[in-house]
Amino acid sequence: MNDRFHQTVLFAAAMSAAVLLTAGCRHDSASSFFPDSAEAPGWSRSSEIRIFIPEHLSDYIDGDAEKYLKAGVKSASTADYKFQDKTKVLVDIYTMSSPQGAKTIFDSELATDSQNPSLGDAARLFSQSLIFRKGPHLVRMVAYQESAQIAPAMVNLGHVIEKKLPR
Repeated sequence: MNDRFHQTVLFAAAMSAAVLLTAGCRHDSASSFFPDSAEAPGWSRSSEIRIFIPEHLSDYIDGDAEKYLKAGVKSASTADYKFQDKTKVLVDIYTMSSPQGAKTIFDSELATDSQNPSLGDAARLFSQSLIFRKGPHLVRMVAYQESAQIAPAMVNLGHVIEKKLPR
């Protein structure tokens, strides 16, 4: 056999592998829901995005995992952000099996003393946290420090995330 034949076989094998790998990729993966620093002015995201499948959700949510499992959680994804290199904010995105699952969790949360920004299908804003839902997704942000700027900044980050979430 000649070198030209071997090159052709290797090229065909490489192309087949590339096609198979691309076909298996999910372009709507949970990590794509988290904007990078360039997409969200004033915010910087840590490089690590952690994803938990239902079987390991209790490793992340101690005590509340059962509520999410009953509501049909498919995955929980989380990333750390900093606003203006000062305030650390944890962002969780829960992908449920249906919009009803996200609504069930959202409706189970207390609404006392919250504002309702125009975000997703429904939203609640507190001084140090924001929760909203869009389709089968539930987004929760929690700031570790309180400041006058953090609540509106979380709403701005929420709008960027909202645009990345499919229905």
